[in-house]
Amino acid sequence: MDLARHLRHFLAVAEERHFGRAAEALGMAQPPLSQSIQRLERELGVALFDRSRRTVQLTTAGQLLIAEARAVLAAEQRLRTVARKAGDGSLGTLRAGVPPDTPAAVLHRLLRELAEQSAGLTVDLHELTTAEQLRLLATAELDVGLVEHPIDAPDLQHGPSAELPLGVALPRTSPLARLREVGLADLAGHELILFPRATAPGRHDELLEVCRAHGFVPDRVRHARNPEFLLGLVLSGNGVALTREEPARREPRVAWRPLAGRPLRLRVGAVWPDTSPHPAAPRFAQVAAAVLTEGAAPLPAPAPETPAGPWSVVYTVHPAQRTDPVSNPEP
Repeated sequence: MDLARHLRHFLAVAEERHFGRAAEALGMAQPPLSQSIQRLERELGVALFDRSRRTVQLTTAGQLLIAEARAVLAAEQRLRTVARKAGDGSLGTLRAGVPPDTPAAVLHRLLRELAEQSAGLTVDLHELTTAEQLRLLATAELDVGLVEHPIDAPDLQHGPSAELPLGVALPRTSPLARLREVGLADLAGHELILFPRATAPGRHDELLEVCRAHGFVPDRVRHARNPEFLLGLVLSGNGVALTREEPARREPRVAWRPLAGRPLRLRVGAVWPDTSPHPAAPRFAQVAAAVLTEGAAPLPAPAPETPAGPWSVVYTVHPAQRTDPVSNPEP
């Protein structure tokens, strides 16, 4: 029995107090409407209308049923609305991973855009490396991940990606800081400060391959997971880093220069499981790509700088405590 349909028929007759007008309002013939009311009465075991009079009158049971019928139909509508929103990803919780070095402005914009599009969706963000995200996606502990390509994961769907230009971060005292842009071959003889391979193997190998193809084979590769640690190593003269402009601009003693020919780009995009995907995952991917692309708009090229006087740098790292570089210019 379709209880909701029969209740709608009942309310129409109760409001019109006339079977013919109620049938017309419902867009149906009168005989099926009368049969629907009779079916409801048999199901409930009580008469809802007094048929002994010339006009349609509600019985006591019928009068009491009106409020209950309206409540049942309202609950049914709420249920349908919740199901629809859950089905299209507008409601519920989306567990999403983002790279640890994602800028705060990008995270703020991403969450704001998603909230505007899906006010009932809760985005549970997790700060995870690409490798960590892929592992959690495989075990269904994450719904969508914003990863650094390339990746080897055939069981994942891919959303649009953003390509973020990479440049070189080096001390402002470096002679290369005088250039408007730096070629990879100009970095020959320098050590390279790079994220650990385990965090994003595909990107790590691709970056080193491009460096070699353009004449830069680092004397040594040092690893840094944290952007602050990476910049500290750059300041201490332990090498150069190939990174985005935004993180490097946080440290005034570090210069960031574009790479000639733009041979290196960081490609970031969302991926999610191919089987039983979260309905909000494609929307997250679209918004993330748009936000990252807009945030990657190039800034005006900096003017060449004349290095300041020599610096004495002390950089201390403790396993349980991060210390920022402390610099003192020589008199």
